[in-house]
Amino acid sequence: MAVTEPHAALPLPSFDRPVKLLIVVAPYYRDIADSLIAGARATAAACGAETDLVEVPGALEVPTAIAMAERMAKFDGYVALGCVIRGETTHYDTVCNDSSNGLMLLGLQGACIGNGILTVENRAQAEVRADPAGQNKGGGAAAAALHLVALARKWSGTRSGIGFRAPGTGAA
Repeated sequence: MAVTEPHAALPLPSFDRPVKLLIVVAPYYRDIADSLIAGARATAAACGAETDLVEVPGALEVPTAIAMAERMAKFDGYVALGCVIRGETTHYDTVCNDSSNGLMLLGLQGACIGNGILTVENRAQAEVRADPAGQNKGGGAAAAALHLVALARKWSGTRSGIGFRAPGTGAA
């Protein structure tokens, strides 16, 4: 059984116009994925956000699907879901690191992504983390995406550039 430390959670943001999230899930462990999806959808609904769902073969394909959607579709944010359970080989490390790095790179490029890809030692850990009535990591990933969407909307239309403004923009 997983031990839960107390932690702070931000209240969910509110929005003055609709939010559309894409949930991208790797359903390798279908029951775990379904629990993550349920948590993510419930959290999105609590903010009035609409969700679409796509499935990909595995956790390594989640960042690629999000990158494609970011280029070719109209979503405000993304929820990455899946589960990687440690096995007997180093493939676990590759999948965990590469999927996480892919999502981080997309986030640094401006995509609003909540990462709910579980990386666990065993099925029992995954079940506790995925359970919407338990740790609800799917809901947490949706909340993270929603918070980033709120920040993006707050800052949209503000200055661009890094540390300076072009001449004639009114700032020193």
